[in-house]
Amino acid sequence: MLLSSCTDDLDQMPVTETTSQDVYSNPENYKKVLAKIYASYVLAGQGQGGDNGDLTTINGQDFSRGYFNLQEAATDEVANTWLSGNNLIDLTYINWSPKDSWVSDSYYWLFFNITLCNEFLRHCSDVEISKFSAPEQEEIKSFRSEARFMRAFSYWMVLDLYRKGPKVDENTPVTGFIPEAYDGPGLFDFIESELKELVTESSASALPDSNEYGRASKPTAWALLARLYLNSAVYRGTVDTKYYTECITACHKVISNPSYYLEPDYAKLFNADNHKRTHEILFAMVCDATTSVTWGGGTYLVCGSCGNSSTQDPAKYGLTNGWGMFRARGEITSKFGDIATTGDSRAMFYTDGQEQFFTGAIDNQSEGYFFEKFTNLTDDGVAASNSAATGCSTDYPMIRLADVYLMAAEALLRGGAGISRAEALELVNKVRLRAYNGDESGKISDGDFTLDFILDERGRELYLESIRRTDLVRFDKFTTDSYIWQWKGGVLDGRAVNAKYNIYPIPDTDLTANPNLTNPLY
Repeated sequence: MLLSSCTDDLDQMPVTETTSQDVYSNPENYKKVLAKIYASYVLAGQGQGGDNGDLTTINGQDFSRGYFNLQEAATDEVANTWLSGNNLIDLTYINWSPKDSWVSDSYYWLFFNITLCNEFLRHCSDVEISKFSAPEQEEIKSFRSEARFMRAFSYWMVLDLYRKGPKVDENTPVTGFIPEAYDGPGLFDFIESELKELVTESSASALPDSNEYGRASKPTAWALLARLYLNSAVYRGTVDTKYYTECITACHKVISNPSYYLEPDYAKLFNADNHKRTHEILFAMVCDATTSVTWGGGTYLVCGSCGNSSTQDPAKYGLTNGWGMFRARGEITSKFGDIATTGDSRAMFYTDGQEQFFTGAIDNQSEGYFFEKFTNLTDDGVAASNSAATGCSTDYPMIRLADVYLMAAEALLRGGAGISRAEALELVNKVRLRAYNGDESGKISDGDFTLDFILDERGRELYLESIRRTDLVRFDKFTTDSYIWQWKGGVLDGRAVNAKYNIYPIPDTDLTANPNLTNPLY
């Protein structure tokens, strides 16, 4: 009787779960899945603050929080307070291993995003979408290009952080298959080929010239290409000045676009209304206290930068309370000169009752200035949300026009062609003129225009924007004794560390799962 009642049961789809067959049968759902791909950078799950999580991670936090820690915690910018409680001891002292929780979590979040993109792309083939109307097919093809960009962006971060990873795309079997490994040059070539196709006007896969805020467009892809080319010597292991020329070409594609110009008020790039700065912010992790509540992204930066045992007033930043999570190291604040008298509007630090440099432990909240760069305030100076309950509504910029200006100038200094020295210097001075609120005293002369100056200027312009480690590695100053900052290497006065720390290790768990992956430096 049981056998007769179960006829064809094994051929049925599950009745309690939504399947890909259900999702991709409706063209309206394609945009919803694309939204999930974008949101996976800042949301850890389907519920508020990461409830109903997508991954079981060690720290239980979203990708943006881990990425910030990997890019900032070990540098001359950020001094962490919650060392043991936030598992940041090894990152802070540049002494991590393949078992580090943030190294592992970030790796798996990146491949979670890559997996989302691959699954989406499997259902975007011309054959599969042929059942929809012609306008619906065209829209889905546009979504397909955005998913390819997001996959390339995630793979760029894999390349930058880990320098290798499994080779997986929409054609890779989802079970019973151990993927080959990309090395640095292999990853570089894949990312380059994807991005070049996405910006080619005649390509059927080209991104749109402009797009809804928070979504990818051709200028976004050009800017990521520039970043890829600028770091080519690190990623490929050899110096080839052709990539610096290509970096300048990519930068020019953005700079020459009349839709983009520097936001006159630097502070407005980092407040709760920064979604209005589409003329400078080319790509951002979008955060909203109503629709995308996260304890990472802008919330992490705003709340984490405000002390919880200092004289700061959280309301000044649109907060109900500060976390006191991190402070500025003295080396980054000293790049602005005397904070009390500098004319540089980017020197946004809280100094009252704070010592600039450390005399003892790095987790002492009274040592190191607090950051004031990010706030939860609207343009009108009103708190955008109840930060204690729903987080902040400040987006986290990932690529800005000012960064593109500085990349073009640096590429010229490294031997690239396509821009004159005077033009490159003018780009730097545009950034500095904005920083000094139009005061000509902020400009530099040709004699000051050096690579060392560019590294410091990038620190002044882009601090807290998850690019500092990448910059220091490119300038060979992250692990070496050519630049020392307090507590570098785990000692108060700082010291050089093993060069292996220029690259994060593949987590042990993935080495076990995939024998094609190795950590020779570890």
